Amino acid sequence: MSKLLCLLFVAMISTGSVFGQATIDRGEMKKGEADTLRFPEEKHLRNIRMLTFGGQNAEAYFSFNEKMLSYQAAFDDMKCDQIFIMNTDGGNRCMISTGRGRTTCSYFLPGDSELIYSSTHLADSACPPPPDMSHGYVWKLYDTFDIFRVKIDGSGLTRLTASPGYDAEATVSPRGDKIVFTSTRDGDPEIYTMKPDGTDQTRLTFEKGYDGGAFFSSDGSQIVFRASRPKTAKDSADYHELVKDGLYRPTALEIYVMDADGKNMRQVTSLGKASFAPYFFPDGKRIIFSSNANSASGRDFDLYIVNTDGTGLEQVTFNPTFDGFPMFTRDGKQLVFASNRFDRKPGETNIFMADWVD
Repeated sequence: MSKLLCLLFVAMISTGSVFGQATIDRGEMKKGEADTLRFPEEKHLRNIRMLTFGGQNAEAYFSFNEKMLSYQAAFDDMKCDQIFIMNTDGGNRCMISTGRGRTTCSYFLPGDSELIYSSTHLADSACPPPPDMSHGYVWKLYDTFDIFRVKIDGSGLTRLTASPGYDAEATVSPRGDKIVFTSTRDGDPEIYTMKPDGTDQTRLTFEKGYDGGAFFSSDGSQIVFRASRPKTAKDSADYHELVKDGLYRPTALEIYVMDADGKNMRQVTSLGKASFAPYFFPDGKRIIFSSNANSASGRDFDLYIVNTDGTGLEQVTFNPTFDGFPMFTRDGKQLVFASNRFDRKPGETNIFMADWVD
């Protein structure tokens, strides 16, 4: 998309004339109304603001100057996610990806004039087929996903990965020197790093099981991620049967931490549930993440915090549906996250920001 078209798209969205996403004016929110988006038990959150209004919006991450967010969204007649950017007040939304294929996992690069994301558009302009749910609830690790670098006006699209298999879930070190991502190029979903230009692709994890959703600590010295480790013969057989078809069952995920070079790996949580989307506090000593640890049905996900040594587990959100994908500002005073809370249609996921109270 050219810069002119991108700006035109922003103008159309601001008037609510495309896709219907901006049909609710942010100005309609009265002063003080933001705290009506908070549940009484949520003592760490204040002044919650809703930034999107309908459809599926997720994985919103701050730019380096913390004035913008990149995120993925699908709404109205869109068949699968595309990549957008917006201001941190929800204004000036603009689609950055091509509009073809399925996209995921966008993240700004230093300078905020470029970002990275993953897309299947080179293989097919149509959305790839959904996973086969005859296996139960599974994720599809599409082998047509590759990681791309692009300017924030949508121009200059450059491919960074070209290996066979799934390449996605990419995020950037605060130092700006490395990208961490997940790939199935060696037959198992493992974590890799590369330089921002796509060179020096290096494997960091070697355990059997899924490793992914990685983020760097604020000083770039550590990586936090989600992982599964099949323990029984039945679990191993199920895992191998699924992974050969690019499928993964995300019902048992724990949070792990390792050094930025892959050394000193240690398990942080032992909840036996689906814990994912971990992000470091600015001090590097605590982690915020999403989990269904206290859900009887397994479908209710809330945000939790835990010390990196596994102590001090505390539930943060108490929304009876879904809260996930948290990210702090560098000073730890603001939190962005995705949630189903107060959706106008069941199952909608929107982006929210909140003041953090420690």
